[in-house]
Amino acid sequence: MDAGGDVSKAGREHFVLVHGACHGAWCWFKLACLLQRSGHRVSCIDLAGAAGSLVDPNTVRSFDEYDAPLVEFMAALPDDGHKVILVGHSAGGLSVTHAMHLFGDKIKQAIFIAATMLPFGFQTEQDIKDGAPDLSGFGDVYDLNFGLGEDHPPTSMVLRKEFQRTILYQQSSQEDSTLASILLRPFPAVLPTARFGCVDDGVKSPVNAVHRVYIKTANDRTLKAEQQEAMIHRWPPRKVMVMDTDHSPFFSAPDHLLELILKSL
Repeated sequence: MDAGGDVSKAGREHFVLVHGACHGAWCWFKLACLLQRSGHRVSCIDLAGAAGSLVDPNTVRSFDEYDAPLVEFMAALPDDGHKVILVGHSAGGLSVTHAMHLFGDKIKQAIFIAATMLPFGFQTEQDIKDGAPDLSGFGDVYDLNFGLGEDHPPTSMVLRKEFQRTILYQQSSQEDSTLASILLRPFPAVLPTARFGCVDDGVKSPVNAVHRVYIKTANDRTLKAEQQEAMIHRWPPRKVMVMDTDHSPFFSAPDHLLELILKSL
């Protein structure tokens, strides 16, 4: 989804919003509207299997397939100095970092909102500990789908409805969490095992050349505050900002989220 705005004028930016697991371009509707009202251009990406995608999540076999819509979008951007600001939420941070590896010269800034921020994907046990949600304290929270048969590993999963508000939206309005319960979709099982990267040659690496900002969510029950802190410590961004919200500030505090994003520029 791409919404207008004349980016030729001074101070106008092009924001590319990337959702997390189970979500889609739809989850940005409040923030996208606020950014547009501020005079910016906004593009919201539906990754493979999201509500706005025509792809069955059970058919996605690799992270590259899952992330293809963002990669194709970035590849199609003109090579005329036009740079975008990538914004990733939750697992969308993996997609943002992947794009930083591939298209660093087309990215002005990357903003991670309660997001997985790992330079090379889930490569180690420590990466999984820091960057993957541990929801075991809530019990059995996922419905699993077995697209290849019960004797094979699951092909997709989705958070059960009775846990969605408690884990994702406890500070959001009932209307927003109800909307989400209708639109959430299973995410491909390849996502929690995402691996990518390139040869790291220090400051010259494309992924290190992009300015990063991290927006922490202090009351997060999905990607806990200590996990966010661990990733920030391991791969320090240029700026860290904090919101006193749940995992989904695009619902629970969109105006404050807009304020922090604009301050980060």
